[in-house]
Amino acid sequence: MVRGAFWNELSDDGRERARLAAYGRRTIVASADGLTFSHTSAARLHRLSLWDADRLIHVIIPYHAAKGSHATDVRAHAGSLLPGDRMEIDGLPVTSLDRTILDCALMMSYRQGLVLLDHALRVGGNRQWLELECVRLVGVRGVTAFRRALAFAGPLSESAGETLARDAIAKLGFPEPVLQFQVKTHRGANRFDFAWPDRRAAVEFDGKSKYFDYKPTAEVIFEERRREKLLTEQGWRILRIEWKDLFDERGLKVRLLRLLGG
Repeated sequence: MVRGAFWNELSDDGRERARLAAYGRRTIVASADGLTFSHTSAARLHRLSLWDADRLIHVIIPYHAAKGSHATDVRAHAGSLLPGDRMEIDGLPVTSLDRTILDCALMMSYRQGLVLLDHALRVGGNRQWLELECVRLVGVRGVTAFRRALAFAGPLSESAGETLARDAIAKLGFPEPVLQFQVKTHRGANRFDFAWPDRRAAVEFDGKSKYFDYKPTAEVIFEERRREKLLTEQGWRILRIEWKDLFDERGLKVRLLRLLGG
């Protein structure tokens, strides 16, 4: 009963981490083969943001153990790890942050990789090392999408939705916005997700679930509406977009043209 209540209270990400921990206790800790969580499984244990990612359990195993059998939800990758490529999180063997970013980005689409990279750079991913890996891995499958995503990635997006919105704005050919632009009001400083200060125009992504936002939903909504009123009184025009808008390019373009006067 307690276990069921605990499970029901977990977020989707929390459930995935709990599933990985259970697998680790059952298999990895007792294994003599040196299994290490990797790829998207390691990303979840590092609490990196993922979008549209698989839910397989990914592990790296030594070459000599590669012929062993695994459950259908386990993807075993034969390989070797340098000492600096391996660490522990909550007692579980996991690839390091940068190795995890690299492994994930090489198997992801451009947008999946961009979501991961934006968040990874925000929490300490080493861009210089990743750029060097892009050069070293020229010709390797997945490196083209990885290189493109890394070139556009940055640490300022505060959610997966903001990352995809930023990509959509660029893809539609609009001027590059200022990210997290700060505006002062008599109640203090406020920030826009995306702003064009010269046009006093801004875009806010709703339903964002920011990486660090743990306030109750009702409180967040109240604060957002009060904040928006103060900003519109200063002449700002604000466009709010949601997840569904990111997959309606024509509709989003029309709304952005209206906002920016194009």
